[in-house]
Amino acid sequence: MNEITSLERRPEGGPGPIRRTALHDTLVSHLRDMIIEGDLAPGTRLHEGQLGEQLGVSRTPLREAIKYLASEGLVELVPSRGAVVKRFSAKDVKDMLTVLQALEELAGKLACDAASDTGIAEVRALHDEMVHRYRAGDRMQYYKLNQQIHTAIVQLSGNAALADMHGVLQTRLKRIRFIGHEGPEKWAAAVAEHEEMIAALEARDKAKLSEVLGRHLVNAWERVRDSV
Repeated sequence: MNEITSLERRPEGGPGPIRRTALHDTLVSHLRDMIIEGDLAPGTRLHEGQLGEQLGVSRTPLREAIKYLASEGLVELVPSRGAVVKRFSAKDVKDMLTVLQALEELAGKLACDAASDTGIAEVRALHDEMVHRYRAGDRMQYYKLNQQIHTAIVQLSGNAALADMHGVLQTRLKRIRFIGHEGPEKWAAAVAEHEEMIAALEARDKAKLSEVLGRHLVNAWERVRDSV
């Protein structure tokens, strides 16, 4: 891709014009954030012309970014309609969370045996920063750190096949996982589960970590089921 872009939000948080840099990934990341936060709601048609004008980019990098998001499962390329933000049914979400639960339960067991002390310390650092973002009310940065923690635990398992499958599902569930933190009670409950998660990992208690990871995803479904 020859034309690459990055984005800047307007101070009030809405999508703003973007300036050129050498990073195509930033455009993809910005569009992904718009989907996660609901600025581009499920079922929304992505008009290249309108989006390009709104974001200040030409159609070429925008088209490539949309294709990339389609490969992640966040956008659907529909004949005669073009690109549309993917809408998942309640069954789709439940099915994906069920598989994600099984993967994370296994990852927790493996990580307790395979992880280095340094790797565990890195997850602790991510957790501490996530809690800081929670206390500051920074929901998007909290969410991103939350997802990094789950990915890091899976990576600590040392199982590349497991990590690949987990990555696919985690990407498709980004919007769903984000809305699971809507409301102070849901958000606080998720943080408390993460506290248990980190304690179990540091103790290398494979049974406890597996149980907490599984319960966390069961509860994730309960937190989002009325929203899908």
